[in-house]
Amino acid sequence: GGGGGGSGGGGGRRAGGASPPARRYRLRDGCWVLCALLVCFADGASDLWLAAHYYVRGQRWWFGLTLLFVLLPSLVVQLLSFRWFVYDFAAAGTKDSAGSTKDSARGPRGCCRLCVWLLQGLIHLLQLGQVWRYLRTLYLGLQSRWQAEHRRRHFYWRMMFESADISMLRLLETFLKSAPQLVLQLSIMVQQNSIEPLQGLSASASLVSLAWMIASYQKVLRDSREDKMPMSYKGAVVQILWHLFTIAARAIAFALFASVFQLYFGIFIVTHWCIMTFWIIQGETDFCMSKWEEIIYNMVVGIIYIFCWFNVKEGRSRYRMGIYYIITLSENAALTILWFLYYDRETTSDFNALILVCVVSSSFALGIFFMFIYYCLLHPNGPIFSPRTGGCIFRQRQQQPPPVPGSPADVAVTSPPRSLPRTTGGEREGAPGERDSCVPVFQVRPCAPPAPAARAPRTEGPVIRIDLPRKKYPAWDAHFIDRRLRKTILALEYASPTTPRLQYRTAGAPQEVLEYETTV
Repeated sequence: GGGGGGSGGGGGRRAGGASPPARRYRLRDGCWVLCALLVCFADGASDLWLAAHYYVRGQRWWFGLTLLFVLLPSLVVQLLSFRWFVYDFAAAGTKDSAGSTKDSARGPRGCCRLCVWLLQGLIHLLQLGQVWRYLRTLYLGLQSRWQAEHRRRHFYWRMMFESADISMLRLLETFLKSAPQLVLQLSIMVQQNSIEPLQGLSASASLVSLAWMIASYQKVLRDSREDKMPMSYKGAVVQILWHLFTIAARAIAFALFASVFQLYFGIFIVTHWCIMTFWIIQGETDFCMSKWEEIIYNMVVGIIYIFCWFNVKEGRSRYRMGIYYIITLSENAALTILWFLYYDRETTSDFNALILVCVVSSSFALGIFFMFIYYCLLHPNGPIFSPRTGGCIFRQRQQQPPPVPGSPADVAVTSPPRSLPRTTGGEREGAPGERDSCVPVFQVRPCAPPAPAARAPRTEGPVIRIDLPRKKYPAWDAHFIDRRLRKTILALEYASPTTPRLQYRTAGAPQEVLEYETTV
């Protein structure tokens, strides 16, 4: 994927230190959160209802598997969510008590903190941690609309952090819970040669949840990075349809094969997961802050790759995605053909078998069709063959002049989510390793070098310099995944009269720390 300009202004710093307004929280953003909450409710409630239905009918084996795929992933996600809450809330309590007197810290505030601990413990014990985070995201977003300018930016930051948390948690939960639940219920339908209403409801909710979370995760990730164009809601809906049909074809092929070859299906899944995980590790991803966290993350993405495509590496992904979908198409065809050759003719007629084969092929074709619609018409960087995302000819015509050494544009400064203009190509010229491969070989040197501009006056406001190299897309920025950075930035931002700018370590950045800068 490419970067480029975005909404909210041109590249470079503005003269006079005038900061552009932060991206406003819109009502459609709140409606999107409410729809995500509805999808989450429907997925969990339909699975529990179906498990109770199996128990009442005496189908204990199906009841146990259905309940297992609901409770075990939910427990894992709730523990992770509660761990994040403990870290954030304990850190906030330490900061509050350090900045207050002993009398004020031991009074009603201590009682309130105890109530919050008990309430959060009860919420996560009832497996409602994601629901609470969705509601908190909606609350913070609405507060960012209603508060004054400085408070509005603070609430918008907190809303983006909460959106990142819930996106990561829900993505993990859907592929640990909804994906196996979908394959299980489809296998039961194939074995019984019938579809009960509750089974269809549960399978549909799981499928929608999977497709929704892939698109929602990508949208929140793009919204969090000011160096990337945000994804429109039209693009998100088309991406939901893309993943909906490709995952449906994949799950039906799995269910057909598993209804006849249970043991070989397990071997196939484990083998596919190992190959995909090794492929991801070989790509040298950079998502987490430590090596072991990165390995665990790669293993989780390997589970996602069992069902659908998920971009984990910067650059043009069309070739990697093409290889993945060729492998997926071959596997779907092989699994479906093997089932068609060995399925039970006594329970399933030839006509129904042909219908299932056509459903698998047509669903996969529809998914690829919507994928082309997304990339050709609705991709945030523009259509594939447009001048904005075209080949070297277009990029050469749109090159920006190199920045003057010492000028404000020579220092790459990142910003809070959607609060500053994006970095243009001219600002990135000075960084090593980021040269455009289409720059002409022979260039005319100017007769006299331009005089270096004086240092910009102290009108840009405070700068928080993070002593880390910035992670490349599609990874989250460090201040989204490192909770120590997050709480420090929120504290400095709240205490500052103007919104600070974030600056990661770059090769061309000055080494000294000015009096209006803070190094984290």
